[in-house]
Amino acid sequence: MAWTGRYDEAEPQRVNKWLGQSGVCSRREAESFIERGLVTIDGEVVRDSGRKILPGQTLTLSDGEGAAPPLSAMLHKPMGIVSAQPEPGQTPAARLLTLAALVGESPSIPDRDARLAPLGRLDMDSRGLLLLSEDGVLAKAVIGPDSDLEKEYLVTVTGRITPEKIARLRHGLTMDGRQLKPAKVNVVQGQELRFILKEGRNRQIRRMCELVGLHVMDLVRIRIGSLTLGDLPEGKWRVLGDAERAALIAG
Repeated sequence: MAWTGRYDEAEPQRVNKWLGQSGVCSRREAESFIERGLVTIDGEVVRDSGRKILPGQTLTLSDGEGAAPPLSAMLHKPMGIVSAQPEPGQTPAARLLTLAALVGESPSIPDRDARLAPLGRLDMDSRGLLLLSEDGVLAKAVIGPDSDLEKEYLVTVTGRITPEKIARLRHGLTMDGRQLKPAKVNVVQGQELRFILKEGRNRQIRRMCELVGLHVMDLVRIRIGSLTLGDLPEGKWRVLGDAERAALIAG
């Protein structure tokens, strides 16, 4: 993946920091590219990882092997699969990233030792959209402390749904001694609710529902920021596209 950008900030900035802020790669990846001679400024190969780019200069990241961002996959996780750190007898989500389950094409197929990390919680009893990646820039955009991306869920519950309960779910709950961020919650139809959150506490939606006397029977995540699950079949995965990655990073 070749990338070229003109630096137009007022003050000089370290190359690795600017590449990270631009969403091209993480700082660590930028340092690796510099070491391999893949970065040039105005045609001059950058050799020093501490090099600063000056206003008006143009940086190019070459098409050298490995210059593309790390593989990022979106998976339609089934129930019964854990996002990460499985206990004995459990299957981690990364094990589902096989050639047989791939939709479309991929530059590589992760092996059993691949270290693609889940970007966000999705517990074993839930299903839907799960991102797995080693892309540091993408991880920061999706689950970093400053992330403002919405996560959308369709949730089927038992129990009597009332306007008062919906109001509490939206802005009246405290969990583990901390006030939850405001949530968008509405009734889709019957016993199905739509939740839109900007945080991801452990089993948050299930615990929120329990606090108002509802019990979750089914929970599926259908969106992270601009990325939607769409018609990706359950148990299948596909590679995250460059435009989709850029949109998530842009927020």
